[in-house]
Amino acid sequence: MSINWFPGHMHKARKEIAEVMPQVDIIIEMLDARIPFSSENPLVPELRGDTPVIKVLNKADLADPAVTALWVERFEQEKGIKAIPISQQNPEQIKALLQLCNQMLPDRNLDIRGARAMIMGIPNVGKSTIINTLAGRTIAKTGNEAGVTKVQQRIKLDNNVILTDTPGFLWPKLSPASCGYRLAVTGAIKDTAFDYADIAIFAADYLLKAYPQQVMARYQLKEQPENDVALLDALGERRGCMRKGGVVDLQKAGSILITELRAGLFGPVSLETPDMVTEELHNAKLEEAVRAAEKAEREKVRQQKAKKKYR
Repeated sequence: MSINWFPGHMHKARKEIAEVMPQVDIIIEMLDARIPFSSENPLVPELRGDTPVIKVLNKADLADPAVTALWVERFEQEKGIKAIPISQQNPEQIKALLQLCNQMLPDRNLDIRGARAMIMGIPNVGKSTIINTLAGRTIAKTGNEAGVTKVQQRIKLDNNVILTDTPGFLWPKLSPASCGYRLAVTGAIKDTAFDYADIAIFAADYLLKAYPQQVMARYQLKEQPENDVALLDALGERRGCMRKGGVVDLQKAGSILITELRAGLFGPVSLETPDMVTEELHNAKLEEAVRAAEKAEREKVRQQKAKKKYR
C-alpha cells in the first residue's frame, strides 16, 4: 500500500515559503532523528538555493545514537550544511541554535542587522516545542498530532535573531514507498491516512531485524517470533487483543506496537540508516526505469493500433 498525505494547506505553505525564501539568511530544518532521510523534505534543496542550513535531528533521545552519528556525518558532507542532534528534554541544546545561526553567517555584521532565520519541518517533528523553548514563552501551538501549525508567523528571539515559523508540510508523492511507512510509524501523517495493522506489520518486520533483543525484552518473549505477524500475534495474546474464535485483533495489537514505539518504550531505535536509504533509492530508480519502459511500450502498441485503424 502507498501512503500519501498532502492537505490543501500544505500546498499553500509551499508557495508562501518560496515567496519568503529570498529574505531568509539561514534555514533551520527540523528532522526526526529516528528517520532523518524520510523526514528530510526533498523540496528544501529546491527552495533554499545557497542559503545555509542547520539540520536539527530532533528527538535524538528516542534514536539509536550510533546511527544518528552516521547521519550527522553524511549530512555534513554537503556544503553549507551543519547537522546537530538534540532532545526536547534538553533546553540548553535547543538554545544553542541561536548562537549557531550567527556563527554560520561570519560575513554578516549582526549588530546592524540580525540573522533572519526560517524554521521548516514535516508535521509533528516537534517544531513548535523548539520555538517555544527558543522564545522562552508559549508562542507556537503544540500538539501530539500532524498538521498543528497552519500559518506563518515571525518571532523575535535572543541574539537578535528573527525567526519565521512555517506550517509543517509533506510533498505530493512519498518515494521510496518505505518513506511513507516510516513517516506514518513516527506520527508525521494523520492516523486517518493509513491502516494501523499495515504500518505495524512494516514496523514489526524492521524491529525484528534491527532490534530483536529490545522487542523480546519489551514483550517478555522467550523466543524471537518468526515474522512480523507472529510478533503481533504474541503481543495481542499478552495484551488481550483478541477477537471471537481466539484470533488476535491485528488493528488493536498494531495500535499498541506503534504507540509504544512512538513513545520510545523499546529504547533508542532508529528506523533507517544511510546505507539502507542508499539501497532503497537505487532500487526505486530501477523500478522507475522499468515502469517508464513499460509505459513507453504500451504507448508504442497504442500508436501502432491507431495507425492500423485509420489506414
